[in-house]
Amino acid sequence: MNKLLIANRGEIALRIMRSAHEMGIKTVAIYSEADRQSPHVFFADEAVCVGPAPSSQSYLNAAKIIEVACSLSVDAIHPGYGFLSENAEFARMVAASGITLVGPSPESMEIMGSKLGAKAAVKKYNIPLVPGTDHAISSVDEALKVGKEIGFPILIKASAGGGGKGMRIVEDESEFEENLHRAISEAESAFGDGSVFLEKYLRTSKHIEIQVLCDNHGNYLHLFERECSIQRRHQKVIEEAPSAILTPEQRAEMGAHAVNVARACNYSGAGTVEFIYSDGEYYFLEMNTRLQVEHPVTELITGVDLVKEQIRIARGEKLSFSQSDLSIHGHAIEVRVYAEDPANHFLPDIGTLHTYIKPQGPGIRIDDGFREGMQVPIYYDPMIAKMIIHAPTREEAIDRTLRAIDEYRIHGIKTTLDFCRFVLMHPVFKDGSFNTHFVNQHFKPEFLEEQASDDELKIAALMAAYLLPSSKQTTHESLLQSSVGVSAWRVNRGF
Repeated sequence: MNKLLIANRGEIALRIMRSAHEMGIKTVAIYSEADRQSPHVFFADEAVCVGPAPSSQSYLNAAKIIEVACSLSVDAIHPGYGFLSENAEFARMVAASGITLVGPSPESMEIMGSKLGAKAAVKKYNIPLVPGTDHAISSVDEALKVGKEIGFPILIKASAGGGGKGMRIVEDESEFEENLHRAISEAESAFGDGSVFLEKYLRTSKHIEIQVLCDNHGNYLHLFERECSIQRRHQKVIEEAPSAILTPEQRAEMGAHAVNVARACNYSGAGTVEFIYSDGEYYFLEMNTRLQVEHPVTELITGVDLVKEQIRIARGEKLSFSQSDLSIHGHAIEVRVYAEDPANHFLPDIGTLHTYIKPQGPGIRIDDGFREGMQVPIYYDPMIAKMIIHAPTREEAIDRTLRAIDEYRIHGIKTTLDFCRFVLMHPVFKDGSFNTHFVNQHFKPEFLEEQASDDELKIAALMAAYLLPSSKQTTHESLLQSSVGVSAWRVNRGF
């Protein structure tokens, strides 16, 4: 493999290119007209514009991407995550063009791309499944009958897609029919497939996923778990590895089940098996047939470069290590820095990065795709960066993450950094008892209102003492009450 095209943008494109360059592989970037000044464009050995800003005309234009790859004698394509990364038809087009896809087979994608198909595939391995149906609901009467048997609350889920689309929580029988029709309609609109099924709704669940690696020589292994329960709109904001609540026995059991899920679809490459965890029990949720956004926390606790392993597997190499060679080293936390306003229902807050200064120091990794002065475009996911922290213990990782959040300087747009600080300081996060409903249960926008702490006031007092004219009448109490020092300090800090 001499030349790799990355069919993606931003931070994940850069992250893949860095590993490829270390392996002596030349890289090709693609970009839309909106991303002409993106760092990944300048980092690559070659870069080609594939269309206008909308994804449908650029990053989702499979034919154009393959045309570019063929014209530049590209050996392989890495799809990253999102866009075409789980598109079986794209995988077939890549293979038909004589290019290697750094990812699983289209058949594996199709099996796990359907939640119902995935359930059917894993049945023979006795994987724990959430109580519910293993087939698409064909009528309201059938659905209501099953709903009564399972017991309310019920979760109606679309078989295709994800991100919370086609998903409805039904608290009692009277709401069932209306929500069923809405879920079907939303699924048809979002995925072109109105198939839905039912599951028992677990109110206090956690989202725990297992990273797997599988080669083409029959070797399957897992790289432990990631805790991904801090979410808004069914999308992750903070992830960590390992989980604070799993016992070693549960970790080994879930890892073995994850490996069997991969076997069930003859998987190859890096993938993630997701579980829902509730009251000490866990159930298979789905498999993501790609690299995950949160893969860096696994890399930091295992020392394994997952992108390099993907490339080696795609080249036909055997895994160079076994399950017994892997162990957990320390603790890692990932904070997703979104251009969103947590005080306004996490709505995107697009604009210009007038100030963009990243934190530094031991154990801090920043995966981003922006630089100061750039515009955050409206066409794509609003994530600016991923800040990943590693430390010997979970407590130290939390403290280091808080320090890094305070050092991050972003002006011009609102971000989720203050929300992440709030989460990390919350008692239920510190003790590990949080679940996927953290935002609804523990967060209110007013909690982020600017309130100076005692420490902030003391620092403000010292600044005021330095800035104000000396006077025998100036007392410690008057300095603490000085709005000049407080406001100046807070503005400079970015609060």
